[in-house]
Amino acid sequence: MTSLAVDLDPYILPVPGPDSPVVLAQWISPGNTHRNARYSERVWPLAPLIDNPGTKLIKIHWKNCPVPLLAQVRQATWTMINGRLRPTYLQDRGIRARARTSASDMQGTCYEWMRLARWLHKRRISSLDDCTEEVWRAYASERFVNTARARAELICMRLSDLWAFDQLGAQPAGIAQPPWETEGIDDFLPEAESSAQAENSTEPLDPQVLGPLLVWAIRFVDNFADDILAAWAERQRLMSVAAANRASQEGWAALGEFLLPLIRSGDGPPTVRMHGRRRLARAYVSALTGASLGQVDRFAKQHRLSALVNESPGSCPLQTPVTGLIGERSWREHMDFDEAAELMRHLGTAAAIICLYLTGMRPQEVQGLRSGCCPAPAPAADGIPGRHLIRSQHYKNVTDDDGNHISAGEERKVPWVAITPVVHAIRTLERIVPPGELLFSATHHDFVRQRNNHGALKNAALNQRVEDFAAWANREAQVQGLPKQVVPKDPHGAIGLGRFRRSLAWHIARRPGGLIALAIQYGHMRTMLDARTSSRYGSRSRHGIHSVLDIETALAAADTAAHLRDRLAAGEKVSGPAARRAITAAATTPRFEGRIVPATFAKKAAKFLARDGIVLYDNPDAFLICAFKHENALCEPEPGATAPRQYACTAGCGNTVRTDTHAAQMRGRADEIDQLAAASPEKVAKRLRINANNLRATADAHDATAQTTKALT
Repeated sequence: MTSLAVDLDPYILPVPGPDSPVVLAQWISPGNTHRNARYSERVWPLAPLIDNPGTKLIKIHWKNCPVPLLAQVRQATWTMINGRLRPTYLQDRGIRARARTSASDMQGTCYEWMRLARWLHKRRISSLDDCTEEVWRAYASERFVNTARARAELICMRLSDLWAFDQLGAQPAGIAQPPWETEGIDDFLPEAESSAQAENSTEPLDPQVLGPLLVWAIRFVDNFADDILAAWAERQRLMSVAAANRASQEGWAALGEFLLPLIRSGDGPPTVRMHGRRRLARAYVSALTGASLGQVDRFAKQHRLSALVNESPGSCPLQTPVTGLIGERSWREHMDFDEAAELMRHLGTAAAIICLYLTGMRPQEVQGLRSGCCPAPAPAADGIPGRHLIRSQHYKNVTDDDGNHISAGEERKVPWVAITPVVHAIRTLERIVPPGELLFSATHHDFVRQRNNHGALKNAALNQRVEDFAAWANREAQVQGLPKQVVPKDPHGAIGLGRFRRSLAWHIARRPGGLIALAIQYGHMRTMLDARTSSRYGSRSRHGIHSVLDIETALAAADTAAHLRDRLAAGEKVSGPAARRAITAAATTPRFEGRIVPATFAKKAAKFLARDGIVLYDNPDAFLICAFKHENALCEPEPGATAPRQYACTAGCGNTVRTDTHAAQMRGRADEIDQLAAASPEKVAKRLRINANNLRATADAHDATAQTTKALT
């Protein structure tokens, strides 16, 4: 193509020269200061395109591209980085097609092109213009062996982009159009997977895992944070003092007065852990004695302390108060210089767990939070206190008006609502990072090495920190004599950031007891989420947490209907004003097997829950099933809510349904309460016996009014 074509067609880019920048200035945001490479360099950093703090900085390495095809693949890649696909090319490629994609997608696409180039090179094809339709067919037949259908489809799209971007260069290589562009893609793809493989396999965390994990996370933030932050500040102060100390006779004398008694007594000198071994805590000793670091090293060598510190390691107590409690006991006798960095790391992780789990945010949204994102609410109006709102960025599918990917994301039009544990976590993080900084800044959360890292802690780092936090909690649970608060291994593998979002919806829908119930009241979480109509919080149009919550609620309701159907088939009787509706719902509700659901299930779930009056919700705390009908509900659900406020279940509600099993459970609970009353003071015992009698009376009322399915239909 000629320069005239370049001038007349805005989609065609000129041929780059050796000194041309890899990323043209128009695609670099004003605040991005990452280095930009030149076209001739062997490594192309894509950091100038990355503004998302949760995204890893990546590069394109050209060493794996065969030399004969290097120039052509490099030019097509440069065109992809700086150009835009034509709207006519994108119009039939689905709603997710983008004129410009993310840096990570560009890297993946480029490496797919390199893979093709290596295949061509092995067959002595040295130019892309020799990649004909027949060559495309041969490559596809080999490339897609043992490749999942969805992956193969993505590969086809990336290979088609090579043809498309080649045409957008001023001197195209002339690669042929892939045959699937004209014949359709289906014939080139592997067979479709079974339904189980094609479904969303993200599993919610097991309640036995999440319960103690959440308890320890909230305990860290609420009970331990002040102690840990004070210890870290003291550690940093001592490090500064040690670095400033100069050698003196007084310092040398103080070293002997401090260390020699510890050596003679067998208590051992203060030590720290380094690379799996104990070493003398030289900075700690220097700061306490006034000796220089060099003097500490000479003293240690003179007295051969390197062997002693491993035989009799001593602690490094800090003179900071310990106020945190586990139950009624102090959690530490003293804070330790050596442990401060590790505890700061776990404190940040605890705050991350709380934010990930108790907001429903995606990991990238949590990584993008900044200090000041959750200001104090406005003064109460009409006696109703304001809610804490979180202003945050979101990144998924964010594009400009031309369909170009925006790495920096954009602020959510609708803020997240923060419950108390989340507010406490954010306030703790704001004490760790400077004002306006990312709450999970990789630089400010690197307490051990203190490197100047880019952006926020990345997914891999946070995943590892969550596992390390669980391991620490397990050790601490054993030390503190709390075996029931050990975090077991999850049956579905590593905890992982991506599992918290679905876990929130699953646990709200299922309302398990145990430690999770102690840590957070799920009923109140649902109440805030069900304010979707009035507040548009996380609205459906944004595919927010509501779609995930709807899926889990629909699955839970279907399970409730299935269990009721099984009980009725076994001959149990049913009572309550909504008994007939419940029987109808049990007979017409489909049974869903397992917890893995198709990605398309969200719309079906929302439609399922909108069947006002014939959706069943189990309420084991109240020993009943709620056949939820909004106008009958005495629990005062939010306008537009599709589920009851189960924690506010009220006697006499027209949605109540009970079975013989519920009556038996009520009598069993009454017996347990009687046993508790027998060991309680008289006034307390009296109230307990009243509760037990009420349960038995309700069970008797069921027996008197319960009917068979046949009698009610």
